[in-house]
Amino acid sequence: MESYFKVPRGLNKDIVREISLQKNEPAWMLEFRLQALEQFASMAWPTWGPDLSGLKVEDMLYYVKPLESQKKQWQDVPASIKDTFMKLGIPQAEQKMLAGVGAQFESEVIYKSLKDEWAAQGVLFCDMNTGLAEHAELFKKYFATIVPPNDNPFAALNSAVWSGGSFVYVPKGVHIDLPLQAYFRINADRMGQFERTLIIAEPGSSVHYIEGCSAPVYTSSSLHSAVVEIIAHEGAQVRYTTIQNWAPNVYNLVTKRAMAYRNAHVSWVDGNFGSKVTMKYPSVILKEEGAQGDILSIAVAGAGQHQDSGGKIIHLAPHTRSTIVAKSLSKDGGRSSYRGLLKVVKGARGVQSRVQCDALLCDAFSKTDTYPTMLIQESEVDIGHEASVSKIQDEQLTYLSSRGITKSAAQAMIVTGFIEPFIKTLPMEYAVELNRLIEAEMEGSIG
Repeated sequence: MESYFKVPRGLNKDIVREISLQKNEPAWMLEFRLQALEQFASMAWPTWGPDLSGLKVEDMLYYVKPLESQKKQWQDVPASIKDTFMKLGIPQAEQKMLAGVGAQFESEVIYKSLKDEWAAQGVLFCDMNTGLAEHAELFKKYFATIVPPNDNPFAALNSAVWSGGSFVYVPKGVHIDLPLQAYFRINADRMGQFERTLIIAEPGSSVHYIEGCSAPVYTSSSLHSAVVEIIAHEGAQVRYTTIQNWAPNVYNLVTKRAMAYRNAHVSWVDGNFGSKVTMKYPSVILKEEGAQGDILSIAVAGAGQHQDSGGKIIHLAPHTRSTIVAKSLSKDGGRSSYRGLLKVVKGARGVQSRVQCDALLCDAFSKTDTYPTMLIQESEVDIGHEASVSKIQDEQLTYLSSRGITKSAAQAMIVTGFIEPFIKTLPMEYAVELNRLIEAEMEGSIG
């Protein structure tokens, strides 16, 4: 479809100024963007992970505005865009099981809705542009405080050209008992999508945020480089679930980090399917006593894919708890890597933490790696780590085949059992969709 507006390809100060102008931003945000661009230009790309040599940032589209304005009624979204999201079940999901839903197409959120029940309690669920314009004081207080531009090159790039994403604010004591969902779609060739999400949970509140991602296949590469910041105040509970299914030409380079205060609980549930390269390590900083952080990730690497994922937990306070469970599947010559950090600072007594990394290989051509880092600077702690690598056995396939089950269905059954801890965390509708995704991934795989 023809977009309403887009900048020329390339990355420079004029492009950044045009993005800020199109979004009618205050002067401080333009200055923030320009400083981030300078930082990006001065930073070396990581050489310790997947091969990024095929990513040509100078040839990307950095801002594509699909519509003149955001729509609040689904019937007002143009049919050409609406059809894309209809196929993904967005309207049905909104009606049946969501507290709110947002849809981003290219660089901008084209639709956002929050049920009246939650809006009446002071919950904010809008796109980041609206957050900046209408809730400026709250926005500026927290924006880029958990992930500053100088954190890594892709956080700097995002900070320079960010657009779209979700701004979520949950007032003190408010419990949203249905998920909020956002869906992100890249539809243009050689495009970068740089949404930025900020979630603020006040003391004693709770929220579950779910995002999904996809893109069509092109012969040239696209880039997805998001930043997510979560602030969980005292006693707050935040769960952030991602189910991505990017096309195999997408570089998925994401920074996600949460700050958990006293007795707060943050959970990352991270499903990585598709993409050419993924580099994503959700992290939780346990800042005050009693805070808890959990990371559960699953990565599926197929032909030509490198899924480099994992998680980071940093214990800054006594009597904090954490778990990292990472499961990966490699098939058709794909490569998966677990890369994680567990850090306990001196004085953080009474910490309890468990790290578990399990890899499943579907054939003799695929690869898996584990790069755990554990920095334990306090002796009065309870820390555990375990890792395993296994292969789908011919005996398993033969047994299931003897019961009339096809080879691909048998593989899917084995894989589903392997990732059961991940599936159990999802609402029923999402678990069903994930099982379908697994079945599609295993179709035609080598046993």
